[in-house]
Amino acid sequence: MAAVMPVIVYPPAEAGGRRVQIGGQIVGTAYSLHDLAVFLERAGLEGYDDLDVAGWHQIEWRGGGPEAWTH
Repeated sequence: MAAVMPVIVYPPAEAGGRRVQIGGQIVGTAYSLHDLAVFLERAGLEGYDDLDVAGWHQIEWRGGGPEAWTH
């Protein structure tokens, strides 16, 4: 696994999904833990699967935890 960057997952949007910020940059909207794991991999944070992401204490979950994907 690469060096850790700040990860923020914003509250669910009205239309669903959550904006994701990695290392101070918005990287997209995730609609599931799998989407979030893909964003982390693209940012160089390899080796995380859906379960790792759900339990990773360094993700700042705003407006709900890893189970909240709809408004």
